[in-house]
Amino acid sequence: MSDLTKLEQYMSLVDRLVQLADKEDLAECARLMAMNIAHYEMIYGELPLQDRLAMTYANDLNDQQNELVTKGMETMAGILGSVIQGLDEKIEH
Repeated sequence: MSDLTKLEQYMSLVDRLVQLADKEDLAECARLMAMNIAHYEMIYGELPLQDRLAMTYANDLNDQQNELVTKGMETMAGILGSVIQGLDEKIEH
């Protein structure tokens, strides 16, 4: 699977989870991701916000940026998936 396909799959999964999540789930996900970012910055230093925003909206990511965005989407999908309670009850059949 190409890295771009992997990124697209994680982005699709995150979009689906966001649709299923309620407000409290999204808030908890944001809190957990904020703690992850703060932990990273304490160890490695701050990455300027403009650099992060540029990567998020860029169509031509280099390999390192693509890997970073893909890992970010993977992390978000994992955290959001773990905070959603009763996922099977939220899915419409």
